[in-house]
Amino acid sequence: MSDLPTDADLMRRALSLAERARGLTSPNPLVGALVVGDGVVVGEGYHTRAGAPHAEREALAAAGAATQGATLYVTLEPCVHHGRTPPCAPAIVEAGIRRVVVAVLDPNARVSGAGVAALREAGIPVSVGCLEEDARRLNRPFFTWVTERRPFVTLKVAMSLDGKIAGWDRVSRWITGEAARREAHRLRSEADAVAVGISTVLADDPELTVRLDPPWPREPYRVVVDSRGRIALTARVMTAGHPGRTLIAVTGAAPIERVKVLEERGAQVLRLPSRDGRVDLNALVADLAQREVTALLLEGGGQLNAGFLEAGLVDRVVVFVAPMLLGGYRAPTPVAGPGRGLKEAFRLNGMTVRPVGEDLLIEGDIARGNKDVYGHR
Repeated sequence: MSDLPTDADLMRRALSLAERARGLTSPNPLVGALVVGDGVVVGEGYHTRAGAPHAEREALAAAGAATQGATLYVTLEPCVHHGRTPPCAPAIVEAGIRRVVVAVLDPNARVSGAGVAALREAGIPVSVGCLEEDARRLNRPFFTWVTERRPFVTLKVAMSLDGKIAGWDRVSRWITGEAARREAHRLRSEADAVAVGISTVLADDPELTVRLDPPWPREPYRVVVDSRGRIALTARVMTAGHPGRTLIAVTGAAPIERVKVLEERGAQVLRLPSRDGRVDLNALVADLAQREVTALLLEGGGQLNAGFLEAGLVDRVVVFVAPMLLGGYRAPTPVAGPGRGLKEAFRLNGMTVRPVGEDLLIEGDIARGNKDVYGHR
């Protein structure tokens, strides 16, 4: 029996490399690569940030002359077009790579299939599909952004065991413990934008910043859905971080003078169409996609959560459950609105549950009929 690692073993290592840059590469995907000769890894690399060398070039450079006759493992199809950096397929050919193993094709129309075709035309055998589903899950925001022209939306909730996000008095600090709050900041660090509704701003005055140790190098957009422009100029979301990273989404109901004052304070005001008297959420996510927001984290209250769910815009749900009971018919719940019957309920696939400090973290993907969030049956 051979002790040499299998293609799956090596691709799993490449995926692990890609994970190291989670939250740092947007709008580019997470990508890892290995150069392997005679079953031994002779070079490895991953894409560290947008504008930095791609994973393939990092791995080729690390391998040096050992690339001749070696196999390249890469988690996403090598590119063939000039973007922020030069294409990778020609570099692979020039390096003398003998074989290439690709986890998944790039969904970008400028690349999809073209990178593999270029390598095969150069006489290099290419295998596609090794740990494909793992590679797709790694880059769910990128795939959604490219194929649907909107961000991948995660709805995050912190609630009591009986499903309350605040007490009867609307006080919500703190339902969950310190470990859960740290985990919530990790979720923020992986997002390009964090969104709340104006009611959350008025009630809780959140910063919506990433507070990790060491300080996080990227600053997600802070999005406030505020149809009438009611946000206070002293709100922490207006003063935390760079002013231009605050986006206030309003409708035509927001007074022009109010919009002007918000812009003078440095915030970007998104004038969007309305639907049923509120900001059209489809227009909002389309605007965010144009700003290269590939991952959006919802931290709003019940009204905003319900709006995104009813619009079919939520892909994943993350719920922190605290070991407490609040009770009370006036205590708010995670999803407001008129509600749904059992047969029409939003259902989740791929559920996981794990402890985070004294709380539980429940995660799952929104089921789209008989399909998952990628459209696969």
